Amino acid sequence: MTRRWLAAAAALGVFVALAGVPAGQQRVDDATRALAGAIDIHVHSTPDDRERSVDGLEAAIMARAHGMRAIVLKNHYDPTAGLAYMVRKQVAGLEVFGGIDLNLPVGGMNPAAVEHMTRLSGGYGRMVWMSTFDAENQVRVSKENRPFVSVSRNGELLQATKDVVAVVAKHQLTLATGHVSAAEGLLLLREGQRQGVQRMVVTHAMNTPIEMSVAQMQEAAKLGAFIEFVGGTMLSSDAPARVERFADAIRRVGPQFCILSSDLGQKGNPLPADGFAAFIVALKARGLSDQDLDRMSKQNPAKLLGLQ
Repeated sequence: MTRRWLAAAAALGVFVALAGVPAGQQRVDDATRALAGAIDIHVHSTPDDRERSVDGLEAAIMARAHGMRAIVLKNHYDPTAGLAYMVRKQVAGLEVFGGIDLNLPVGGMNPAAVEHMTRLSGGYGRMVWMSTFDAENQVRVSKENRPFVSVSRNGELLQATKDVVAVVAKHQLTLATGHVSAAEGLLLLREGQRQGVQRMVVTHAMNTPIEMSVAQMQEAAKLGAFIEFVGGTMLSSDAPARVERFADAIRRVGPQFCILSSDLGQKGNPLPADGFAAFIVALKARGLSDQDLDRMSKQNPAKLLGLQ
């Protein structure tokens, strides 16, 4: 990724990931409109322990070039509040946030790690993801034999998990369910509601290894959580069917309870901002209105991050 390429992309408004969406000026206009003021709460970037398509600075430059309002930089193993602070110093005019993912390198369900994040310069650590790659549910579904992080036992949340939720509530952070099971996710949301957490989101609820049913997503919404739908790449063979399933679920849950994001940054996939635009345009092609799409990509994520 070169500075020259970035400058050209910003100047020309290139949306390189729109392949697979019918061509034409209207599609470009739709993509431009989709990203104006949009917020992506799920952007992967380097530094990381695996290859990514962009670093945090490049992701922010591209988001600003496309007129976005904010992004959240996510890393499975390293907290990103400090990265968000440094990126903001270089990219004015874009809100950049980070968070902490409670996997093994930060001690799993570790309230001290969450508390520490809140004291970092700038206060840009907003998201607390329950364990993802190291979640007990992820390890079980992946049929791996390795250490994992538990959030519950015998249908009850562990005390350490409740302690993490207490820190989230104390500092008005955002509780994200990560890769825990659908049932565990609901346990977390009930505990969050009990402790007064104001901002909660079910992390890519329909994706493996979570795979929430519509009924479970509806219950999560009643508990005060937003339901996240991530686009990933629109270039894969399964993308049309996946978007169709998402569109149906969004209608049944209600756009007022949903958030769209990209979950991009993987090497070989569309760049985050471009892929996010393609996802929104694909949902529009399935009949979702501009008003509903704006609510899910702009207004709801702003509420989740405390920007409204």
